Amino acid sequence: MTTIPDVTVVVAVYNTMPYLTECLNSLVGQTIGLDRLEVVAVDDGSTDDSAAELDRFAARYPDTFKVLHQPNSGGPAAPSNRALEVATGRFVYFIGSDDYLGEEALERMVACADEHVSDIVIGKMVGTNGRYVHQALYKKNDPDISLYDSALPFTLANTKLFRRELVEKYGLRFPEDMPVGSDQPFTIEACVRASKISVLGDYTYYYAVKRGDSSNITYRADHMARLRCTERIMAHAAELIEAGPKRDTVFKRHFTWELAKLVQDDFPSLPRETQRQLCAGIGRLADEYFTDALRDSMDVKRRVRICLARLGAVDQLVRAISEESAQGVPPFSLEGGRAFACYPGFRDETLGLPDRAYELIGESASGTLAAGTELVALEWVQTDESLLLDLSVRVRVVGDIESLVVRLVPGAMPKGADKPGGRRLSAGHELPPVEVRGEFSRKPSDDGLGTVLRGRIPVAAVKSKRGVRVYADVAGSTYEIPVKTGGRPLPLARRWQQAVPYRVSANANPKGRLVITTAPLWETKSGVGTRLRRKLSRLKRKVTR
Repeated sequence: MTTIPDVTVVVAVYNTMPYLTECLNSLVGQTIGLDRLEVVAVDDGSTDDSAAELDRFAARYPDTFKVLHQPNSGGPAAPSNRALEVATGRFVYFIGSDDYLGEEALERMVACADEHVSDIVIGKMVGTNGRYVHQALYKKNDPDISLYDSALPFTLANTKLFRRELVEKYGLRFPEDMPVGSDQPFTIEACVRASKISVLGDYTYYYAVKRGDSSNITYRADHMARLRCTERIMAHAAELIEAGPKRDTVFKRHFTWELAKLVQDDFPSLPRETQRQLCAGIGRLADEYFTDALRDSMDVKRRVRICLARLGAVDQLVRAISEESAQGVPPFSLEGGRAFACYPGFRDETLGLPDRAYELIGESASGTLAAGTELVALEWVQTDESLLLDLSVRVRVVGDIESLVVRLVPGAMPKGADKPGGRRLSAGHELPPVEVRGEFSRKPSDDGLGTVLRGRIPVAAVKSKRGVRVYADVAGSTYEIPVKTGGRPLPLARRWQQAVPYRVSANANPKGRLVITTAPLWETKSGVGTRLRRKLSRLKRKVTR
């Protein structure tokens, strides 16, 4: 290669066959062309066929590939640093050796960098085989984003296009003593130093692969190693970003991701001493960086766990995690327009945590409410005048519960509400009309984890399919929550006599939500009209023979 390549792709390799082959094929197949591309691959002492595969590609593409071999260093930092020492491209791009690129990825990113004079270009990443990749950053193309006013802090992997002049000007390298997360100090400093950062969300640039055996290094690291590396990352970032809102924006990622993941479902099963050490480490970081503003910006589940860990309240933390895993989310306590999640430690004078630690602040309650709203009992009640739906529903809400109501609502929930299971209604909404015969009673559920609403709703003699929904006012917002059947047995369909006989049935839809269907008897599958039509059809077939 006699000219300076536009981009050098750095590939740190350790035992990634057969994924490595797809990775390398995706590089040589780039539309940017081999004449504008340099690949520097460093084998970090692989014991599988990775080294041989690299040599095969180097022999086939000698003007494009540089392959280096070295003893195993224990992580991707050292091979990445060695590759940077021999890189010659105007830009440098890092790819995991088990991942692969969309064929137009490099051409598009280099064009963006040249057009906008960007120091960093971030192309949309997606996960494969169940690997999670945060997507908020990729909603649209943006030629000029900031580390402090975007979702970039949640996308700190080094899988980006960096102007090599920036890398060399500031001597950016990867810390080689960090077994996991070594790309974050590099990426954070590059983003702080960059004059312009661009993001491209119009094409899938990068496919992040979760190996079938979950042997990616991120999945292998133990809890204490991840804690130590997070401490290093945050200390490095603190040297670059002064205390205040900007640092809070970056560190929100580490408290809600790296640190919160240390106190999730597997925490109760860890050795007691490991639990104590993790809490002590989280406590040190919280004492240093967990400002009130940062605390209030977090979702209540992670906030409570960080606060309990900070106090070293191991027993309460284990309870909070175990009970949520076994019983679901705790109930909300509604008090004077505010909502508090009743996790262990709430108003425990021995801990002294402020109510603010348990308060729902800004975040949507849809998912929590939907997870705890389900049918308790349902039956038909026939009166001289009408047919009534006698309904009991449990909602995981306690305290000021007068706002809780149940309605029958035509139509399905909006598609946008499907993921959390419910939705927060917009300001100025109007609830469906009241249909309750008498008032709904409200009493604590038997398990003490919510409220049971019970009332009777007249079944209208009209053709309809209606969902059963709960409406709740929580922390200044009104939520519409579909009632799940929870696998409970439902009553048999009922026929009742009006001027026209009707049939009513209660069923669970494919999402497990309770639906009440009414129709004139002659329109139902079991109706007389249906049987008559079948007889007429058979007679017609006989006549035509």
